[in-house]
Amino acid sequence: MCCAKVAFAQEPPITYEKDIRPLLQDECIKCHNTNISKGGINIDNYKEQARVIQRGSFWLEVLGVIKDRSMPPKTEKPLSPEVYHKLVTGIDAILQASLEKETPGKVVIRRLSHAEYQYTIYDLLGVDFDARSYFPSDGSGGGGFDNQGRALFFTPLKLERYYDAGSQIVDEALADNEKWDQIVPFAFKAGGWQGLKNWVKTLFSDKYDYLNNSDLAAEKVIDQVASRAYRRFLKAEEKTKLLELFQSVYDEKAEIKNPLRFDESIAQVLKAVLVSPNFLYKVEEEPQKEGAYPLSDFEVASRLSYFFWCSTPDQELFDLAYAGKLHDSTTLATQVKRMLADPKSKRFAKDFTVQWLGITKLVDSEPMVDAEMFPGFDMEIRKDLYEEASSYFHHVLTESKNMMDLVNSDYSMLNTSLANYYGIEGVESDDFMKVQFADNRRGGVLGMAGVLATTSISTRTSPVLRGKWVMEQILGISPPPPPPEVSELTEDKGIHEALGLRKILERHRADPECQSCHEKMDPLGLGLENYDPIGKWRESYGKVDIDASGVTAEGEKFNGPEELKKILLTEEKKIARNFSKRILSYAIGRTILFTDETALVKLENTLIENNFNPEPFLIELVNSYPFLKKQSDFEKKSI
Repeated sequence: MCCAKVAFAQEPPITYEKDIRPLLQDECIKCHNTNISKGGINIDNYKEQARVIQRGSFWLEVLGVIKDRSMPPKTEKPLSPEVYHKLVTGIDAILQASLEKETPGKVVIRRLSHAEYQYTIYDLLGVDFDARSYFPSDGSGGGGFDNQGRALFFTPLKLERYYDAGSQIVDEALADNEKWDQIVPFAFKAGGWQGLKNWVKTLFSDKYDYLNNSDLAAEKVIDQVASRAYRRFLKAEEKTKLLELFQSVYDEKAEIKNPLRFDESIAQVLKAVLVSPNFLYKVEEEPQKEGAYPLSDFEVASRLSYFFWCSTPDQELFDLAYAGKLHDSTTLATQVKRMLADPKSKRFAKDFTVQWLGITKLVDSEPMVDAEMFPGFDMEIRKDLYEEASSYFHHVLTESKNMMDLVNSDYSMLNTSLANYYGIEGVESDDFMKVQFADNRRGGVLGMAGVLATTSISTRTSPVLRGKWVMEQILGISPPPPPPEVSELTEDKGIHEALGLRKILERHRADPECQSCHEKMDPLGLGLENYDPIGKWRESYGKVDIDASGVTAEGEKFNGPEELKKILLTEEKKIARNFSKRILSYAIGRTILFTDETALVKLENTLIENNFNPEPFLIELVNSYPFLKKQSDFEKKSI
């Protein structure tokens, strides 16, 4: 949904109190008030225009269901053409007027997510540290991603774990000569032949003085590593403290010969860097300014690198930030292309995709299905399914360059094990590769067993869960929560075998309280019934043949997943809006706000106008005001 510009020539401006509220009172509030809030919606609370604007995202949804005539429901009298026109144009005009000034929103200080921590450590020190297993788990924020600032809490237990992790990581790097040589690329006061070569170098050039001067040598290392860790140049007082720590440790280790004495002293400094708030948090300066202002170039570099690589900026981004070029649109476009072409973009593909699809539990240790009923669904297959999704998204991002392939295609990314699982012959590779399908049973995320298993329960499929998943993750539509008194579906095995899920759901849907939501969700889920609880193809459920036919809420008929996906492909606007909201939320690390609407409309249109090519879309995103600007959050921080 978006706000279209509306002109009211020679007419007084529309106001909510005078023009809209009376119509809502007559048509809507009788079912959506404090005492009766059908679908959990209460619009009686909105008596002033200022409050409508404050909750603009909610009112965009209200506008949407009025515009597509899903409200009032079919059981109620429809709106007259005059009332329909006044509500749609009036609400639209009020919301549009409130968006004339670009407001980028506030981004709270954010701790590195577990994935960001792991990749940053690897790029800084060369150590592959399993942060997800080591640290207590994080939740996801309002956008559904674990990089959202308000979900990344710090507890005493986590702080203790970060201290322990820092020590383990640096000790591992110090013990590995190859890794340590990348951190300290010289041997300080080396003995033997290397020491002689260093001495000769210092005779002919003072630029090699650091080889025999501990202060200069420490400064050289600390400048390089700590600047990358903090994602900006060190401040004078920060450098002084780190050098003082080095000197203190260096003095204490006088009995140890160099270069080991020097290396162990540097290691202690690195441990301090890894527990600094400047490393653990993505800190953006907050000057005492009112309104929106541009991020610094180093902050833009950090946003770019953590968006596309889940890690600290590389040297090229640092150089561009130092040159002040990261607000230039041409430079940003070049960087987007470069960063997508880099293998590190696979990190973005994995981190975003598994959270968007909701399949992270594939790699958790807890069982997902009844092991006796589905013995082949072991951890190895679950890991392959996890990898299939992220490899597929990366292929779409960098090779096919058509994001509608996420909805439907004739291929996936498989290895031999997963191809055998799907019953596909001729794939001989341990690595994931593009495999064309001979039929239309698979293709797109709806045909991935990882998604299908995640949206099932342990013993059977769940058309309700699957239908809800399609609405939310593909179309971006959130159905209201079920009423508190709603009854659960029977799990009686005999009834399931005799009737099948379709008949059981039809009985459940007969309840008027359940009908309005289930008539939208259930057909979408039933269209996927050919896939069993672990995503394998089937033709029957118990004694009942699978009937995967249905009719969408808009009245379109289909039979089976292939026809269902073709119908979904026609929902370009909803899919473009959903992708735009989710990827923007991931990129800026916060929930999408109503004030982002102008940027969202541009992103949505960019996708549609470019045939869902992700490259121009991502270039538009990194040039958008929510990405390049911010507002100060003056709440007092404790880090």
